[in-house]
This record gives sequence, structure tokens and C-alpha cells, in this order.
Amino acid sequence: MSTPAQGQPVYKTSSQIPVQPVYSPEQLAGWDYSQESGAPGEFPYLRGVHATGYRGRLWTMRMFAGFGLPQETNARFKFLLSQGQTGLSVAFDMPTLYGYDTDDPRAAGEFGKCGVAISSLADMESLFDGIPLGQITTSMTINAPAAIIWAMYIAVAEKQGVPLEQMGGTIQNDILKEYLAQNEYIFPPAPSMRLVVDTIEFATRHLPRWNPISISGYHIREAGSTAVQELAFTLADGFEYVRHCLERGLAVDAFAPRLSFFFNVHNDFFEEIAKFRAARRIWARELRDTFHAGNERSCWLRCHAQTSGATLTAQQPENNVVRVSLQALAAVLGGCQSLHTNGKDEAWALPSEQAALLALRTQQIIAHETGVTSTVDPLGGSYFLEELTNQVEAAARDYFRRVEDLGGVIPALELGFFQREIAEAAFRYQQEEDHKQRITVGVNAFTSSDSLEIPLLRVDEAGEREHLRRLNALRHSRDNHAVAQKLQALSQAARGSENLMPPLLEAVKAYATLGEMMGVLRDVFGEYQPSWGF
Repeated sequence: MSTPAQGQPVYKTSSQIPVQPVYSPEQLAGWDYSQESGAPGEFPYLRGVHATGYRGRLWTMRMFAGFGLPQETNARFKFLLSQGQTGLSVAFDMPTLYGYDTDDPRAAGEFGKCGVAISSLADMESLFDGIPLGQITTSMTINAPAAIIWAMYIAVAEKQGVPLEQMGGTIQNDILKEYLAQNEYIFPPAPSMRLVVDTIEFATRHLPRWNPISISGYHIREAGSTAVQELAFTLADGFEYVRHCLERGLAVDAFAPRLSFFFNVHNDFFEEIAKFRAARRIWARELRDTFHAGNERSCWLRCHAQTSGATLTAQQPENNVVRVSLQALAAVLGGCQSLHTNGKDEAWALPSEQAALLALRTQQIIAHETGVTSTVDPLGGSYFLEELTNQVEAAARDYFRRVEDLGGVIPALELGFFQREIAEAAFRYQQEEDHKQRITVGVNAFTSSDSLEIPLLRVDEAGEREHLRRLNALRHSRDNHAVAQKLQALSQAARGSENLMPPLLEAVKAYATLGEMMGVLRDVFGEYQPSWGF
């Protein structure tokens, strides 16, 4: 068994913020606690957007799930709901994320491996069969084809008799972070932003309980960023969406209350808590002071959180249970509104049913056995946490200035600024691990040659054949003349300036496939080819 290298460790957060051995009132001299923090539920919402915290309502336990056939994921949803999950979250497979049907040659070998395969409204109907969409909220993690997937969900809910104004949920729909980090973009930035604003506008007018975007730092962090970079880049993206909506003519208080966020929860316990608190204060002040929001809900930063997949290790996977537990506790102490906890086996495969259940039980134990929900912002007032929150915010604001100096978010991403910053942070992190300046238990210290057998979820190849059979049958049974008309109408709308949600809904209801609709948009908008390089 190996042990950590000897020597004095470097005391810094993951964002390279120095950590002092002791904190006292001296670090906060001249700092007005009441003005900078406010009471829970009061501006600037540092201590939480709700006065009662989790005493009034627990966070939504929303486990991310999806694999193989829609019917298989439907069964997983029903299992998790039966075990106490309180919200749904859909993972889509790679062809769906890139807007291809399962039978597209470019989709070969990727069916159902990182999420569920959805090629048409018929698949979405199977995915939510027997699940009352008027009684549960659903989050869907998809970006470039988000408007189409959302149209499919709306169509399913309408078939269930759910009025639009009663539908609750979230579509991720954050295309800017795709250019920054995850690279699942399709169209150039301008038409991509048009689609995002179309969905926000449509939701503002017709689905008042729906979050039409989840501005996501999660994938920025998974790509290798620091906590400060995740915070700064995510909020910068958020401000950019607000600007584009205002340019469309939407009133800030009409759409801003339904903007939501999605953050990662990494291993640096106190820095992660500080990140959530700083995020709320920054957003509140910018919405009020820069964008002149008058509705207090416009200033609320509401967020989903997910424990970090990048921190999970294939070595000694049982250790991941401990990592996930501590990360989940940080998210709760930071005040998230909903939470996903990763399975211990996710460094190997999609989570098995047993691993997903254990991850859900982790949340339930935190909620019902630890006492951390008994008071609001239980770490508030800690000299260390308050000073760290201030430092995280200051570092984020420095990034805002750097982005502004480059001309804004879109010019900065086209120059590769965000990508370089993330790459350099990831390289530094790996160097620290390689030199044992950063200890990862079971990887570069406390290693063991013992192997541990764990049951893994495997996607059945027969499922792909069944999915292809159903897709082929759909194309033969639907009214193909009506489909052609709807696709032509979509093309005409895309070449103009009207909101694309109505023609997308019409095409979806005619059972046009995802690939057919995305093909129309590709023909009109083209595909993005980045020009930056390192």
C-alpha cells in the first residue's frame, strides 16, 4: 500500500485561493454582515432565496437517469419514484444529443449508451407512459436539439390532458456552455441563441411554471475548470441570455423568474458551499442593478446541483460512496433547490439500479437523519466561510471584467478564451495529482492491488434492433405527406424571424423524427466550425 508523499502540503482551494490556518473577525474587518448577507429570503439572497430554507420544503431529489430503450428508462423512472425520488431527470444518448435518429449512419454504435434514445414523439410517449406529467416535474439534459425535445414533451403532456400552464419542469437548453466546454453544439452561435430565446419567449407566454433554460456550470467543471471559473463562466453566460431576451423585446421581470441554474459539486467542501452562496449574491445584484429587475423572483438564483462525475474513480469504487455523500452535503449546505447524486459505479458505466438506489438513499439520509435541514444556512457567520465567499465572488468578478474586455461572451468564446482557461486549469490539476500535491485516495495514494467486482449496467444490443424496428414502422404508418408539409413550414419559418416553437410543435405532432427536423435546421443554419486553436 502506498502513502502520501512527505512534506508540507500547499493550503489552497481548487481555485488557488490561499487558505489561512485560522480565521477570525480580523479577516472580516469593515465588512457589513447584515448588508452583504441579508437574512434568508432577503436581498441579496446570500443565505438562500427562501426564508425557511429546507424547514419549509426539502430540495427535490431528482436522479439523472436514462439508457437503452424508452421503455427501459421508463421502468427505471418508476422504480426511483417508488423509492422516494421526487422529480425526474432525463439523460439522452449521444445520437439524440447531436440531433440524429438512431438509424443514421453517424449514430452507429452509440444507441442508448449514455442515455435513452429518442427519435420521435412515439419514443417520448413510451418514455413517460404511465407517469402523470401534471403531477411531477421533469428536467431534460439536452442542448442543441432542446427545442425539439421540449416540443415532444409538451405534446405528450397535452395528450395526457395537462394544460400548458400547469406543466412544470426544466429543459437545459444552455448552448453557450457547449461552445465553452462540452462541444455538443451543432449550429453557429447566432441561430443557436435564436432558438434559446424562442424557447424562453414561448415559455414566458404559455408555460409560466416551466424553466426554459438551466444555465449550466456542471459541464464546465467536468471539463476541468476550477470552482471560480465554473461560477464566473456560468453567470457570464446567464447575463448573455438576459441581454438577448431583452433585445428580443421581452421584459426582464417577465422571463427572469424562470431562469434556472445547474452547478457541479466537487471535492473542496467549503469552497463549493462558498460558490453557491456567492452565486446567489452576484446574480441578485446584477439583475437588480444592471438589468433593473423589479420583481424579487427575478433576482433569485435557483439551482440544481449534481455531484461530480469527474471525481469518481474506477479504482476502489466503494470510495465513491463517501465522495458523493460529502459532495451532496456541500450542495445542501450551499442551498440547492434540487440534487442528483452519482452512483458509485459511474466511472465504469451508467449506474446500475442498486447504485442508483444507494445514491438516492444518500440524499434521504442527509435530509432525514443529519439535522442539517433544521436551520437555514447553518454555516453562515463562519469567519472562514464568509471570507472565502467574498474571495470567490471577487475572483469571479475579475473574470467578468476580462470577458468584457474581450467584447463579451460570444467574442470571447470565438477567440478560445474560455477553452484555454479551462484547459490550463485541468492541466494544473493533473500536475498536482501526478506530483502528489493533490491526493486522490486509491489513485495516487493508499492504493491497493485488490480487485472489486461490481455489477455493471449493460445496454442490450437487442434493444437497438427493437428501436430500429419501431422507427421504421413509424415512418411507414404516419402520414408522410403531412410530415413533408410540416417540415417545409419549419424550413420557411427558420429562414424568417418568427418563433420556431409553433412550427416545431406541429412537426412533432405529425411524427416527424428528430433527425428530420434537425436536418431542416442544419440546411438553413449550417453547422459551426470553431476557428480557435491552442
